[in-house]
Amino acid sequence: MSTVMLLPHSLNTALSEQRLLKVIAGLANFDATAVAMVARAAAAGGADLIDVACDPALVRLAAAQSGLPICVSAVDPELFPAAVAAGATMLEIGNYDSFYPLGRVFGAVEVLELTLRTKALAADIPLSVTVPHTFPLDQQEQLAIDLVAAGADLIQTEGGSSARPYSPGVQGLIEKAAPTLAAAHVISRAVRVPVLCASGLSAVTLPLAQAAGAAGVGVGSAVNRLNDEIAMVAVVRGLREALVATVAGTIIAK
Repeated sequence: MSTVMLLPHSLNTALSEQRLLKVIAGLANFDATAVAMVARAAAAGGADLIDVACDPALVRLAAAQSGLPICVSAVDPELFPAAVAAGATMLEIGNYDSFYPLGRVFGAVEVLELTLRTKALAADIPLSVTVPHTFPLDQQEQLAIDLVAAGADLIQTEGGSSARPYSPGVQGLIEKAAPTLAAAHVISRAVRVPVLCASGLSAVTLPLAQAAGAAGVGVGSAVNRLNDEIAMVAVVRGLREALVATVAGTIIAK
């Protein structure tokens, strides 16, 4: 049995209905005040899950501020057990965006090794693994297949940092999301685990992620770059409404 079934019932329901909303505080964000603000806004706006840096204190803080399940992100598997002991519900290898400006990239062999090491350290905790967008789509597809074979319970896509939108308004938002949407389309048809589409998404493009086959979405900078908690809540609420509207429309159509 996949350990994804060990997730809280609310998360499994959201995944099955293709409407899970994960708000990402940031893998490199260790600012307790900022993380607390994102956590409160995520809960108030209707998110299902909060993704924080892999630090036990941040896990406890985000859980206390939001009451929501907590996912922790890292690229060092040795950090995960302490976060699990602090109450983390899910693990994520990835959210690599903060590394790319430093010239740090992750190869397929390395990501596979990180997955195997993580499963050896925390076999009973659901694990999501991000497929780096730096590979061509066919290689992303193959890596996703290999990651699932290695024990990944969910696959996450990315691509916002590589997008070069050249149009204003709605068209620019779609251009920004194109790489991660393309990866979600390809990978969701190649693996039998939930796919989370993340990086470069907005309320405009969340329905496109669902149509591409994503069971859920992850949104970070659209929320965590804001300095006002009320504005954060408004953005999260808009994201939530975009997902709910699509699911409701699908149900009515059937």
